[in-house]
Amino acid sequence: MSEYVFANQLDEEMTLNMGPHHPSTHGVLRFVIESDGEIIRRAVPDVGYLHRSIEKIGERCTYPGYMPYTDRVDYLAAMFANEAWASACEKLMGIEVPKRAQYLRVISCELNRIASHMIALGAMAMDVGAVTPFPWTLREREYINDFIEELCGARLTYNYHRIGGVSFDLPAGWREKVTKWLDHFGPIMEEFDRLITYNEIYVNRLGNVCVITKDVAIDYGLVGPNLRASGFKWDLRKDMPYGAYPDFEFDVPVGQGLKGAVGDCWDRFYVRVEECKQSARIVRQALEKIDAHPEGDIVGKLPKKMRPSAEAYARIESARGDMGCYVVGNGKEEPYRCRFRTGSYNATGIIEPMSRGIFIADLVALIASLDVVAPEIDR
Repeated sequence: MSEYVFANQLDEEMTLNMGPHHPSTHGVLRFVIESDGEIIRRAVPDVGYLHRSIEKIGERCTYPGYMPYTDRVDYLAAMFANEAWASACEKLMGIEVPKRAQYLRVISCELNRIASHMIALGAMAMDVGAVTPFPWTLREREYINDFIEELCGARLTYNYHRIGGVSFDLPAGWREKVTKWLDHFGPIMEEFDRLITYNEIYVNRLGNVCVITKDVAIDYGLVGPNLRASGFKWDLRKDMPYGAYPDFEFDVPVGQGLKGAVGDCWDRFYVRVEECKQSARIVRQALEKIDAHPEGDIVGKLPKKMRPSAEAYARIESARGDMGCYVVGNGKEEPYRCRFRTGSYNATGIIEPMSRGIFIADLVALIASLDVVAPEIDR
């Protein structure tokens, strides 16, 4: 009788908690996992641990005074939230950004895209068992942190962009330092491909795992690298150009199913690797072309009082895809409404349906491949 009861207990489903403090949740994020042994029945995201009322704070600050808070929307890619807020306010008040400031925005954002992807790639490799690539990616990210610190004085929460432009011009000798690093970064990424991207063990571990087809990706509102990895070529920098991006030549990497099915975990890794190379290409062009716009104003002409009575929505291509900022003014110095649309929120929504029937170990790979960041989910 006791043996029979014990056998039945082994067949029962288990409820497990993954997080909120777990190295593979990429932030203070919890998943309630219902599993039958190693097979997941479903994994339900439980969000809200990092909610800080950032959007409500925006309704209690002046338009320029809210800029430092936007850094906290995505602490791995703060430049993009800076730009989204600045762009929305510029639309709202009809402010024109000088060309040199647009170039400085491109340079700072593309460097930040590489830095963010370095964390995503290194952490994903480590999550599935490859420890060596993470220090490699951290090393390159540290170079970028040094450059951005020299540019604006901060290494993580930058507060660099301003309504109408940016806060600082290029420091003396900065362009030469970045160009020298770009010469180093190209061969490093080729070596990174040999180390991990095309590593046979890594490819076999991620190929054909958690495939998200193009139609499913669109239905769930995936954006950025997650959408492009599913084979849908959509990038705001190309399809809805903004700022100085029309001045540069670059490619938009998409998933091709080179090592499995289109839209698998490996494709999501591969697309981010290729995006790093394209971002480096954009930065190099911007540094070469910025002299065509001589030193001058890096902030456009601003109204004496920022008290708009209108609404505006701005979209930019963040490291995690389409980031939108919606702002409503009602004639006061503070916005009436302030809202952000982020890629991580929708990416988290696809984890539950994708988790059904996969191994617990593959859930780790799925979460890492989507590159979700907790502050973008909760705000």
